[in-house]
Amino acid sequence: MIAEAGLAALWLAGTFALIQLMLAWGAVRANGTAQADELMTALRRVSLLQGLLALLSFGLLIALFVRSDMSVVLVATNSHSAKPLIYKIAGAWGNHEGSMLLWVAVLATAGAGVALFERRLASATLAATLGAQAFIAIGFYAFLVFASNPFIRLDPPAPDGQGLNPLLQDPGLAFHPPTLYIGYVGLSVAFSFAVGALIMRDVGPAFAKAMRPWVLTAWIFLTIGITAGSYWAYYELGWGGWWFWDPVENASLMPWLAATALLHSVTVLATRDGLRAWTLMLALVAFAMSMIGTFLVRSGILVSVHAFAVDPTRGSFILALLGIYIGGALALFGLRVGTVTQGSTFRLVSREGALVLNNLLLTVILGIVFIGTLYPLFAQAMGVQLSIGAPFFNKATAPVALALVAATAAGPLLRWRRDSMNALLGKLLVPVGAAGVAFALVFALSRGTHPVPVLAIAFAVGLGVASVLPLVRRNLRRTPMHVWGMVIAHLGVAVSLAGMAADSAFKTERLAAVHVGDNVTVGPFRVTLAEVRPAIGPNWSALEARLQVRRGEDGQVFEMMPQQRFFSAPPTNTNEAAIRTLFDGQLYTVLGEGAEDGRWQLRLWWKPWVTLIWLGGGLIALGGLLALIGRVRRERREDDA
Repeated sequence: MIAEAGLAALWLAGTFALIQLMLAWGAVRANGTAQADELMTALRRVSLLQGLLALLSFGLLIALFVRSDMSVVLVATNSHSAKPLIYKIAGAWGNHEGSMLLWVAVLATAGAGVALFERRLASATLAATLGAQAFIAIGFYAFLVFASNPFIRLDPPAPDGQGLNPLLQDPGLAFHPPTLYIGYVGLSVAFSFAVGALIMRDVGPAFAKAMRPWVLTAWIFLTIGITAGSYWAYYELGWGGWWFWDPVENASLMPWLAATALLHSVTVLATRDGLRAWTLMLALVAFAMSMIGTFLVRSGILVSVHAFAVDPTRGSFILALLGIYIGGALALFGLRVGTVTQGSTFRLVSREGALVLNNLLLTVILGIVFIGTLYPLFAQAMGVQLSIGAPFFNKATAPVALALVAATAAGPLLRWRRDSMNALLGKLLVPVGAAGVAFALVFALSRGTHPVPVLAIAFAVGLGVASVLPLVRRNLRRTPMHVWGMVIAHLGVAVSLAGMAADSAFKTERLAAVHVGDNVTVGPFRVTLAEVRPAIGPNWSALEARLQVRRGEDGQVFEMMPQQRFFSAPPTNTNEAAIRTLFDGQLYTVLGEGAEDGRWQLRLWWKPWVTLIWLGGGLIALGGLLALIGRVRRERREDDA
């Protein structure tokens, strides 16, 4: 009965979403009357009920996977009774139907959160916001119950399941989709806020202050999800690179770029009452990017290890939802943007001006990634086969990204409203000097290295120095937490950039075919293939190489054990890289195929300072968290005053 209960909860949640939409409509129409308060009370309760029912439905799906109930089609095709518990749970969202149920559960929970906690918006604007959130949810409930039901029974039940894609059986990927989805769907709240504000013509600092915590929360989870996904692709797929410009990777990067621009724009609106129309547009674009990402990954038009290919009918359903929601919102924006009054003005040389420049550069990068990701699909539809890979993205985005780094360094050093160019140049002397010294040193010590990554290292040093300058001459104990958040987040960008540049500039690679007992050198390491032996795990068997590694002539020997794994359910071979993390980088080893003459392929990389990439990602998310806590605490104090 668990499957039937899950489906019933899904139907009830959809019904409550419809009631929520009707109550919101009534509350907006009754604005200013005594009836409006009663409708708002009912609206908040129904929103909460809808969220609880969606969560219940998703929880029951997880229960089916934990019990290995092979009478459910989704469990039988995506799980196996011999899988470890964590992967049985992860199997609930490691497929198309389950991931869409997770999507709608997060959506409904976010709406319930707005109904439960939001007290600063005007009542009618809040009603319109919850109505927009319900309207989005209704489409996805319809998609689940009519086109992608995760609770369909299998008669007779399968003796056992077909298993989860072994590449997805990884602790990092078990938690990657939920974090990414919270970010994706969290942007729906910003979208609904923007639609509510457009409907009620209520755009101002109060609206921005109400929306900002939701944008920050979504952005933090997106940052964590992308960072975790990047590291998973790095070590699990054996690509040996930290970013492959895979279309599915790009599908998550596009909402993050839009959300980053929105985060800065909403700060200007909340703090200085500027960029009103631009903030609304970014809120719509950010969720549009989430929807496009969902369409790309769930429609089946992309072939990737984490793209859940389905039949064209379901892809068309998602495309129709995309057209209704985003097309409708843009039409509303076009009709109402003329009624959005201009906010406060500012000089070009000001913090607002730097944030506008930041927004424009982020938008340019977003446009490059958008075109590079979707153009091959349009060309394919026209009968032309082409692909756009890393060389295009690297060349097109690198100069814009460096300009963005410069704007990020200068922005926090400027005053609000107005400042002078001479004052800015004076404040930039130290970071520019540090960048110049870094460029000269690195260029001199690494002759023959391409100048672009060296320049990127110099920019990273300059940004790192500029990031901490807002703390100079401050009482650090009394420095607001959101300022700490800004400093740490910008420092995280510098750290990540340094890692990317160092990896590009100094990475060394060695591909060799060796007998047992042979030595191979890569970077400062000497690697000896000691033996190749069988190994066995909970649901796999493997061939495992035992590598003895020494750094330099006097270094201590340590061992690394890359594997070739075989999974029986479903039958799949994978390469499990062995990675040794050291203080200055990572040694990355992969065991390849064996030859008839007894030689084994070994692929080795020495990647200096590559770990800075993910350390920086963690710092960026930490900065966002501190900013969120600081902003919420400050606004609560202001509300209580």
